[in-house]
Amino acid sequence: MHDFRQVDVFGSGPLTGNPVAVVHDADDLDDDAMQQLAQWSNLSETTFLLRPTTDRADYRLRIFTPSRELPFAGHPTLGSAHAWLEAGGSATDTEVVQECGAGLVTIERGPRLAFQAPPLLRDGPVDDGDLDRVTVALGLRRDDVVDAKWVDNGPGWVGVLLRDARTVLALEPDPVKIGEMDIGVIAPWRAGDPGHPGDADAEVRAFDRSTEDPVTGSLNASLGQWLAGTVLPEEYVAAQGTAIGRRGRVHVRREGAAVWVGGNTVTTLRGEAAIR
Repeated sequence: MHDFRQVDVFGSGPLTGNPVAVVHDADDLDDDAMQQLAQWSNLSETTFLLRPTTDRADYRLRIFTPSRELPFAGHPTLGSAHAWLEAGGSATDTEVVQECGAGLVTIERGPRLAFQAPPLLRDGPVDDGDLDRVTVALGLRRDDVVDAKWVDNGPGWVGVLLRDARTVLALEPDPVKIGEMDIGVIAPWRAGDPGHPGDADAEVRAFDRSTEDPVTGSLNASLGQWLAGTVLPEEYVAAQGTAIGRRGRVHVRREGAAVWVGGNTVTTLRGEAAIR
């Protein structure tokens, strides 16, 4: 039996964020067992806390979707750090260091947990062929797109900037045409916009391999690296999940070259998991 927590991440109230399943002390589990549990839990991610392989880290994390392992993901990082600390993990007063497939990730312990955005694995402009695929999948015209850029920090994101947040909320993408693409869409909220949520500066949606993710830390991290301090303020709040009945709020801030991504973390379920 393994201690188990399900943590709601980036919520702005009970059950409004993105849940992650966290399995503690998972060093005895092999890859097949981890993948099987992730498939069974059927959440966007299930994570496994293990002993670190370097003394520079407090713990090691493996992150699985129902179909594959990820080197990094944002809401699982914050939810797993929350679970590790709640279970008695010993760390400094100011930060936790996580080892994962993308390397070492620093997590700040402030008013809310926040991770430092990892380096992009793929950056730069989107070629015409890829942009055509993206716009067709989203049901957009090319002139609806203000800008587009690869913002891949592990999952494979391509970022799309639109003119206004209402257009983001009105998107009705074609899941078949999205296929294996990972698309993040963002636009600013402007003063006086109808439906302005009041506590957010931008609206984000994430379409990941034919599904819409409720609230996405990795995408917001790379969007922040792209847009914080230019299109958006150096410190801003992104709303996500609105279109699917969630109320996620992601706090993004730039400090020099570093971008930090934070949000609320709350344990909603706690118990034991029987694995094999």
